[in-house]
Amino acid sequence: MIELSIPGQNSTLQITDLILDYNGTLALDGKLLPGVKDLLILLSNKLNIHIITADTFGTIQQQIKEIPCRLSILPPENQAEEKLKYLQKTGCNNSICIGNGINDNLMLKEAIIGIAVIQKEGASFKSISNSDVVCTNIVDSLELIINPLRLSATLRS
Repeated sequence: MIELSIPGQNSTLQITDLILDYNGTLALDGKLLPGVKDLLILLSNKLNIHIITADTFGTIQQQIKEIPCRLSILPPENQAEEKLKYLQKTGCNNSICIGNGINDNLMLKEAIIGIAVIQKEGASFKSISNSDVVCTNIVDSLELIINPLRLSATLRS
């Protein structure tokens, strides 16, 4: 668990879960981006890691085999709603979500902290506008969580 105090808010957030989109967020063209594996392994010591995807490229099993995480392969239909349902089962008030696509926008909006990433695949405006934080790459996003004072500084009111 990670405890996060944000100046201007009256409570301390207790984050237990990290829910991540795969393609466009953790991976490009089905291949895990450099640096992601090590950061997720490090974060798995404090958080439950969840990766949710349609597995468009059919590569996820091989790509994440060394990462302690829960994998959920979702049907290609109604992805935004399915990702939101997954978040709701996990717990909106204790989960950080990271994504980039339009199908991530609902979970980014409802998570206690939603982080949109703008990488080579781009990012949906809806996901960006429904997020609390926007980063230009996944490594920076994960490092915000590893170093919660950075995240606290970004979210202070």
